[in-house]
Amino acid sequence: MAYKTILTILTDPKEVAGVLGAAVPFAAGCGAHLDVLCLGIDRTQTGYYFAGATALMHEETIAQAQAEATEVEAAARDALGRSDISWGIDALVAQSASVAGLVARRARFADLVILPKPYGEGQYADAPVVVEAAMFQGHAPVVVLAEGKRLDPAPKKIVVAWNESNEAMASIRRALPMLQSADAVTVCIVAPERHGSDAADPGAELSRMLSRHGVKVEVTILAQTLPRVSEVIARHVADTDADLLVMGAYGHSRFREAILGGATRNMLEHAQVPVFMAH
Repeated sequence: MAYKTILTILTDPKEVAGVLGAAVPFAAGCGAHLDVLCLGIDRTQTGYYFAGATALMHEETIAQAQAEATEVEAAARDALGRSDISWGIDALVAQSASVAGLVARRARFADLVILPKPYGEGQYADAPVVVEAAMFQGHAPVVVLAEGKRLDPAPKKIVVAWNESNEAMASIRRALPMLQSADAVTVCIVAPERHGSDAADPGAELSRMLSRHGVKVEVTILAQTLPRVSEVIARHVADTDADLLVMGAYGHSRFREAILGGATRNMLEHAQVPVFMAH
């Protein structure tokens, strides 16, 4: 499946240059249409302010959210106006509680969603919600960008984190266009004795499947020499000078409709290359 409809969601004027600087060339390389959703988010909660002030404060925060959406839209239009791709843009205001539903509705009609890293200094609490909603509710694959790293529609070196899970397989299937064009794809398995079903020859079945799709694939087995599996994978990505990491996204529905699991969150927090994820 080719990526022909790409979505990105912007909530902060500071993100516009970096995100569109990655998304526009990617869309051009794929011959894809790029949709940009500029969100101004009202982060107040009803009843948070003292009695009699709620209506006034709500009016002010809505106005601030509208101003932010307008600022993001203006910066995005300026960047897109200098490009030769097909694009569309919307600017909307939403309350925090409705962000997930809004993002999910847009993401379900996209072949790929490109988003900034949701963790880090200065990031709002809404940033992980956008990533989660696109994947878990919108059922779209997501690429989370890494600061200072370009997103190539045909990356040369790709690492695939494989643990036999349905989530990892979903990511691999959705990433096939990039896997097929890569010069080298490394299926990375950490401590394969934990997974079991193909322990005698870890990754063999996946390797055969990918090879039949024309993927230049090899399997690498890694011992868990660091406390977290995500740390072992991140080190391997750096050691191989990979351009992209493909991995499954794991969620827990315990605290809200969908929340990134610890392994996924840890990988995104420390990612030095773009991370392709699906669920």
